[in-house]
Amino acid sequence: MEAVCRCGETTIELTGKPFESAICYCESCRTAGHGFEQDRDAPQTVRADGGVEYCIYRKDRVKIARGGQHLRDYRLKPDSPTRRVVASCCNSPMFADYTPGHWLSLYRGRLPEPAPEPRVCVMAKDRLEGTELPKDIPAYDSFAPRLMIKLLVTWAAMGFRRPKITF
Repeated sequence: MEAVCRCGETTIELTGKPFESAICYCESCRTAGHGFEQDRDAPQTVRADGGVEYCIYRKDRVKIARGGQHLRDYRLKPDSPTRRVVASCCNSPMFADYTPGHWLSLYRGRLPEPAPEPRVCVMAKDRLEGTELPKDIPAYDSFAPRLMIKLLVTWAAMGFRRPKITF
């Protein structure tokens, strides 16, 4: 599978399926997403309900295949451990990288259809006032316990390594 920017200049090769697909409602994801949407011809990143959809992969199953020169990282604060990466060729948000972690959160819109449907909502306590969460998947005020278990199991399967994503 590949994650591709809107113009096709930047491609990320993915091995296997994501170990989770989620909607995040945290203020940071929403703020960054709305910021990206201001760029010329940028795609919508934030859902109408304020969530941002991700498919989560092990970093050792992700490879920048083409167009790495177009990738630019953004941080909400200079010392933030999370960098959000955009393909500057067409202003497509590609992924969010919690740099000390072993996983990569790809923006779901970069995956081919049918992209894995979200299976959990996280950080629901930060959702916009007056918005309703999807009723067909579980929602958690913080991180879903099953997601935390999957992160630990995945990390163990990786030999507790933390690969770096470079471009």
